[in-house]
Amino acid sequence: MAKAPVLTPRADDFPRWYQDLINKAELADNGPVRGTMVIRPYGYGLWERMQSEMDARIKETGTQNAYFPLLIPQSYLTREADHVEGFAPELAVVTHGGGKELEEPAVVRPTSEMIINDYFAKWVQSYRDLPLLINQWANVVRWELRPRLFLRTTEFLWQEGHTAHATYEEARDFAAHIHRQVYEDFMVNVLAMDVVPGRKTVKERFAGAVNTLTLEGMMGDGKALQMATSHELGQNFAKAFNTRYLSKDGRQELVWQTSWGSTTRMIGALVMMHGDDNGLRVPPRLAQIQAVVLAIKGDEAVLAKVRELGDRLKAAGVRVHVDDRTDTPFGRRAVDWELKGVPVRIEVGPRDLENGTAMLARRIPGGKEPVSLDDLAELLPKVLEEDQALLLEQARERRESRTAEVSTIEEAVEVATAGGWARIPWAVLGEEGEAELAEHAVTVRCLVAEDGSVPDADDAPGNVAVVARAY
Repeated sequence: MAKAPVLTPRADDFPRWYQDLINKAELADNGPVRGTMVIRPYGYGLWERMQSEMDARIKETGTQNAYFPLLIPQSYLTREADHVEGFAPELAVVTHGGGKELEEPAVVRPTSEMIINDYFAKWVQSYRDLPLLINQWANVVRWELRPRLFLRTTEFLWQEGHTAHATYEEARDFAAHIHRQVYEDFMVNVLAMDVVPGRKTVKERFAGAVNTLTLEGMMGDGKALQMATSHELGQNFAKAFNTRYLSKDGRQELVWQTSWGSTTRMIGALVMMHGDDNGLRVPPRLAQIQAVVLAIKGDEAVLAKVRELGDRLKAAGVRVHVDDRTDTPFGRRAVDWELKGVPVRIEVGPRDLENGTAMLARRIPGGKEPVSLDDLAELLPKVLEEDQALLLEQARERRESRTAEVSTIEEAVEVATAGGWARIPWAVLGEEGEAELAEHAVTVRCLVAEDGSVPDADDAPGNVAVVARAY
């Protein structure tokens, strides 16, 4: 009788496969309140690595980290009409505290434009205070009706950047810099994710923004996922909070602003873009454990060798973990590490010691081969870089092979409902066509220029709409 698979095969039931993998790779659990989640240590380790890589890129722009309160006076949200309208259905509101009804209800932050702008208005006095570049790592709450771990949860973790500038051009260029040099660079070069940079349509842009830049990724089932966004806020919030500065010419001017964010959704994207029927496949540059050295048996000589190997690989710059839990069957341990997507396993048993070799199992391309123990420290960094490149190449090939050029709305719907992406001229689609797509649960993920660059305007000649079903 055939052995039951550890995970539901992706081809049979992709959503079930996703839930199985989140559970069995010990990434997260559902929280006690519907829509919340408990991020388990292995999943949180991925988030810590993401934070570290992102934080370094954010700080390179001159942005500094700060922290703002979780609770926001409800009156703040009424100051920018589009913003409050966009978030109203998702708000969690605190009405009682300390056993008493509050004089003014407090909103649990869904995003921090409102409270941060209140302080920007106090901190900005003259052109010497600009640009003001602030980022915070925090949690936010948006009441989610259809939760799914990492992808859509009522509470999630993120970073949110907020900036104020003297001119429209400075703000526009800063939003674009974050979009490409922070977010896209991180996703492509660390997460090995193939992403399409583009511009959101008016319907899809952030509430209160004048322009939203996005990065869209194709998941393993062909659906799209919005990975991160960077917004030009124009002067909408500056007007609402009267955030002005004294210019060099001695005039009081409104500032120009941006906001931008990325979330723990990236962990869900990691699972769905790179995972396979055997579990996760973690990009080596991201992995908190790049290589695990496994003792096959509890032989003293084997245990001594795996520990020595661990030290040698650490010295070579590899993030390594030594698994010497020989009271747990080797097969079970190997399956667990495969589920967790550790890029490389180095398996050592008594016979390997006799031969002066170890078995090298590569998670990303698959397969095993014996390698000399003496060569491992030099070989491993090269192997990890090869596998990092392979993940990105596979993701790109998937998107390119499942993206079709179409000329009618009917064709776009057909492609998207079959699990692919369609590219259709925006001049053909337009806002009426966008509404028609929505009737089939298909959305415009972004607008791109004919050459694949990000267009300067919603109606720029030659704009192409990338459409798909999405998470």
